[in-house]
Amino acid sequence: MQDICLKYKSGSRRIITPYHVSRIFVEDKYKILYCEVPKAGCSNWKRVLMVLNGQASSTNEIQHNTVHYGNFLKRLDSFDRKGIFNRLNTYKKMIFVREPFERLVSAFRDKFEHANNYYHPVFGKAIISKYRRNATREALRTGSGVQFKEFIQYLLDVHRPVGMDIHWDHVSRLCSPCLIDYDFIGKFESMEEDSNFLLHLIGAPQNLTFPRFKDRHSNEERTSSKITQQYFAKLSPLERQRTYDFYYMDYQMFNYSKPFEDLY
Repeated sequence: MQDICLKYKSGSRRIITPYHVSRIFVEDKYKILYCEVPKAGCSNWKRVLMVLNGQASSTNEIQHNTVHYGNFLKRLDSFDRKGIFNRLNTYKKMIFVREPFERLVSAFRDKFEHANNYYHPVFGKAIISKYRRNATREALRTGSGVQFKEFIQYLLDVHRPVGMDIHWDHVSRLCSPCLIDYDFIGKFESMEEDSNFLLHLIGAPQNLTFPRFKDRHSNEERTSSKITQQYFAKLSPLERQRTYDFYYMDYQMFNYSKPFEDLY
C-alpha cells in the first residue's frame, strides 16, 4: 500500500481534514480506529466495537438497524481537531478490504435485487431512465429491476445521473490510506482469522470472537468469486476492462490480482 501511495504520490503534503476521517469509527476503551468499508464485513465489525465499548454483551443480540442507525458508535470527525489528531497518533488504526469486483457485485445484489426504499427510487429510477431504451412506465416509476449491465453503465459514466455511493466507492477514497497510516489491513477473504488475530492483539475479552453470520438476506449464498464471474460475464470485454480501470488503485494498493483474465 505504501509503495503504491509513493508511486502515485497520492496524499503527499495534504492536510488531514474532518472529511478524510468521516468514515472512521472510534472505540476509546481499547483505543481502536476502524475505517468502515461497506460490503467488507463492516456490520459485524461495528457489532464487535459495540461489545468492546460495553453497549452490548454479545454480537448476536445486535440487530442490523441498531448497528447502522443507532448512533451508538462515535465517528472520528465528531471530535475537535486536537481530539482527532491525538487519536490518529496513539490509537491502532485498522481497515478491512475486499476484492473490488466481488464487493461491487455484493453491493449490487443487496441494493438492487431486493426491495429497497432508498436505492430503487434514488438510484434505480435515474439509472433506468438514462440507460434503458423503451423502459416501461412501471420501471420508470419504481426504479426496480435495474440490470447489472445498466448499473455498470452508470458507474462508468462521467456524467452519471446520480452521485457515487459508499457501497461502491473506492476504498482509496473512503479511507484515505495514503494520508492515514493504517496499522492493520485485514482482508474479507480471511476475515475470521484476521479479525480474531486483531482482537487478540488489542487484548479484547477472550470470549469475544468475530461473528460468522451473514448480516442481511441470510438465506442467500454469500457473494463469491464464482457468483461475481457470472455477473461479469454479462458485460462486454471493454466494460470489464473499464470497470477494472475504475478500481485500479484498489487492486494495486491491496495486492489483488486482475480477475477473470480468461474473460478479457
